[in-house]
Amino acid sequence: MVGFSDIFKNSFLEGFTSMDITTAKIAATLFMTALLGLYIFAIYRLVTRKVFYSKNFAISLTAMALITAAIILAMQSNLVISLGMVGALSIVRFRTAIKDPMDLVFLFWSISVGIICGASLYEVALITSVVVTVFILVLDMLPVAKVPAMLVVNSSVMDSEKEILEVVTRYTKSYRVKSRNLSKDRLDMVIELRVKDESALVSEVAALDGMISASLIAHDGEVTF
Repeated sequence: MVGFSDIFKNSFLEGFTSMDITTAKIAATLFMTALLGLYIFAIYRLVTRKVFYSKNFAISLTAMALITAAIILAMQSNLVISLGMVGALSIVRFRTAIKDPMDLVFLFWSISVGIICGASLYEVALITSVVVTVFILVLDMLPVAKVPAMLVVNSSVMDSEKEILEVVTRYTKSYRVKSRNLSKDRLDMVIELRVKDESALVSEVAALDGMISASLIAHDGEVTF
């Protein structure tokens, strides 16, 4: 007597063994994945503002999509291969840390495109890529608070802090002394501030008596509201 478990098991196995992966389907899947992978490559180059642009990481995004699509195709063709893939991928460990959250977004985007294209849902992959692109670009263009700058001052007069802060106060009301280092005949200060007329501020601070150097450093760090 055939039970429900036997019927479910037979239909489950037949569902995997009956999937024929033709050469045309493989070519179409890899072609669409490659196009979307190149699209992700271009968007990553457009969006990223890193000084040290990693071309290898951008290339890996396209390769990741292609490899993922090939894995999905192989898993569809045979149940044994799919179980073997699960076991093989479960022991893979990546030691490279992803420091930028945007890199993580692009990495998951590339993997998702490979999975969706491997399942032959090309329209879903295309629409998802367009929506993600619009979402990233729109949010990237939204105005945020001005990123603070760091005023680095080196003076040979240890009592010049009051004069330095008086000059800073004339250009901005919001500032914070991040570092104050006193040594023999030397004062080093780091002041966080937001200022519009940056050139005038640096020039006036540098003109103070005993001033060795005055530098205004901008950074792309987090914005404090």
